[in-house]
Amino acid sequence: MTYSFIIEPVAVQEFESEDELIERCKEWNLLPATATRVKTYQYKRQGLILPCEIVGFVDNVTVVIQFENKQQHCIHPAYLKEMQTAGFGQRASAADARTDDSPELPDEPAAAENPPEELPHKTTGTDSGAISGEIPAVPEANAAAETVTPEPPQKKAAASKKKPAVQLPEDKLAVTAVIKEFTTVPNHFSDNDDEVIIYEAVVVEGHDLGIEEVWSSHSATLKKLELNVGDKVSFEAKIVAKKLTQHPVKYKINNPSKMKKTDPSS
Repeated sequence: MTYSFIIEPVAVQEFESEDELIERCKEWNLLPATATRVKTYQYKRQGLILPCEIVGFVDNVTVVIQFENKQQHCIHPAYLKEMQTAGFGQRASAADARTDDSPELPDEPAAAENPPEELPHKTTGTDSGAISGEIPAVPEANAAAETVTPEPPQKKAAASKKKPAVQLPEDKLAVTAVIKEFTTVPNHFSDNDDEVIIYEAVVVEGHDLGIEEVWSSHSATLKKLELNVGDKVSFEAKIVAKKLTQHPVKYKINNPSKMKKTDPSS
């Protein structure tokens, strides 16, 4: 059985270990601070109660869950948390009935509102919970004025922005790079900022991607290597297009493995 409401992730960032999964769930308030193991969650929609598990994430406000039929679905962690409450279905069933048949309209102004916890604005294309509400009427005069507003400047701007996108291989790549900087970025779900590493002088074996800098989480596994600025490292990882918050680094390495320091002269 497949589910029609599914919002499939384009690229899933997998957890490096069960410990990282537990820590992330605590940051999303999906596990208590004292939890030592993961749990199975319930996805509720139109009378359905579907067991699911968290298998990854797209970004800090988009969790990827997987159902028993192996389908994966994007959802906001605060909305998933709300689904665990006993009274969730009484309010959400009417909203889900309105939105189930229109997955192609995530950008309409009143199609979905934020769940009770404050949501960042980046949840477009994520199951964030639809709450019924009225759309304010637009005065006829304003509507008429909008129909005659010329749009050529907008079209020109859109055309000028388009640049050839870097074609990123889907498989893991052999990469060498140099540690440029250790820094932090804000985490809206935790009192502490996320620690990250920025790499420069990136070389991908067998590919000319034109990528000069990448970044990754400074995970507990990487901390064991005791890396320093200027260290040259080699590793295997997937490279995905994901900009680092507050930094001009457009690409992220996912699930780096076999990382080790190399001779700077090599």
